[in-house]
Amino acid sequence: MKLFYLFAVFFILFFSVAIAQNKKAYKVITIAFYNLENLFDYEDDPLTFDDDRTPNGKDRWTKEIYTAKLKNMAKVISEIGHDITGTTPALIGVCEIENRRVLDDLLNQKTLSDKNYGIVQFDSPDRRGIDVALLYQKDLFVPTNYKAVPLYIYNDNTHRIFTRDQLIVSGVLDGEKIHVIVNHWPSRRGGEAYSRPKRIKAAKLNRQIIDSLHSKDPYAKIITMGDLNDDPTSPSVKDILGAKKDRDKVKLKELYNPMEDMHKKGLGTLAWRDSWNLFDQIIISAELLKKEYSGYRFYKAGIYNKAYLTNLHGRYKGYPYRSHTDGNFTGGYSDHFPVYIYLIKTANNSPK
Repeated sequence: MKLFYLFAVFFILFFSVAIAQNKKAYKVITIAFYNLENLFDYEDDPLTFDDDRTPNGKDRWTKEIYTAKLKNMAKVISEIGHDITGTTPALIGVCEIENRRVLDDLLNQKTLSDKNYGIVQFDSPDRRGIDVALLYQKDLFVPTNYKAVPLYIYNDNTHRIFTRDQLIVSGVLDGEKIHVIVNHWPSRRGGEAYSRPKRIKAAKLNRQIIDSLHSKDPYAKIITMGDLNDDPTSPSVKDILGAKKDRDKVKLKELYNPMEDMHKKGLGTLAWRDSWNLFDQIIISAELLKKEYSGYRFYKAGIYNKAYLTNLHGRYKGYPYRSHTDGNFTGGYSDHFPVYIYLIKTANNSPK
C-alpha cells in the first residue's frame, strides 16, 4: 500500500511538471479607437470654423479648460486595456481633433509622456477643421506607408460637402505587417434617412480601400476603425462593407465585426434621446481570425465604459460623461465611450 501511494504521488508530480512545461505564454496588445469630442486648442484659426472653441467664443474655451480636457483624455487612453496588457494601447485611432498641436499636447500629459507615442495625422478639408489620426507606440509599431484619402460628396451634384478624409496607415506591428484605416464618417445631421447617402459613400470608399489592399495581398491583416455615425446593422456597415457578425462564416478577404453582438445586446458608445447607438466600431479582416497561427490574432473586443465615464446626474444621467454642455465645461470626458480589441499571439514565436 505504501508503494502504491509513493507511485501515485510521483505520477501526480510528473504530470504537474509536464503541464507546467507545456503551458503556453501569450503576448496581448490593445488596439483602440476614441472620439475625443472636439479636442480643440484655445486659439482662433482663421481658416476653420473654430470660433466657439476660443476664450471669447460660445463655449468660453480657455487655456485652463483646454488643459483640463487634455488631462482627462490622457487618463482614459492610459487605462484602456491596461488591466490585461499592463500598458497603454499599441495603436489608438482618434477623431474630432483640431490639429497636430492638440495631439502633441495630449501625448505630453503625465500619464502618456513616457509611452513614446508617434503620430500620423493630416489636416482634412472638414469645414470645422476636425481630423482623424493614429497614435502608435514606437516600440511596437513602425509605419511604412500612410496617406489621407479624400471622400468626395456633392450637394445636388454641384457643390462639394467637405468632410473628413479616411486615413490609411500601413506598417509593422511587433514584426507583422498590418494595415489600419481610421474613419469619421459624415454625421446624421438632418436625420438618419436624409444623411444616409453620405455614409453610404463613405462605406464605398472604405470598401474600395480594403479591396485594394486585398488585391495586393489576399491575406492582408486589415483593421478599419472609427466613428461611423452608423450602427453595426446599418446598410453602410452591413451591406456595403459586408461586415459579418459570425466569425466562423467570415471567408478570405471578408470582414468580421465583433461589435454587432454588443449592439444586439443593447450596448452602445453614445446615447441620444434615451436610445443607445454603437457608432464607434473596430472591424477586422479574415486573416486576424485564424485560430492556429503563430502571429497576432483576434482575441476579444469591448467598450471601455468604466463608471467614472458615465454621467451620474441631470438630464444626461446614464449617458457618457461629456466634457461640454450648455456652453460650459463639465469636467467630464467625451460624449462617446472608447472601443478596443485585444490581439493575442503565442510568446517567442515569430510570424510565418
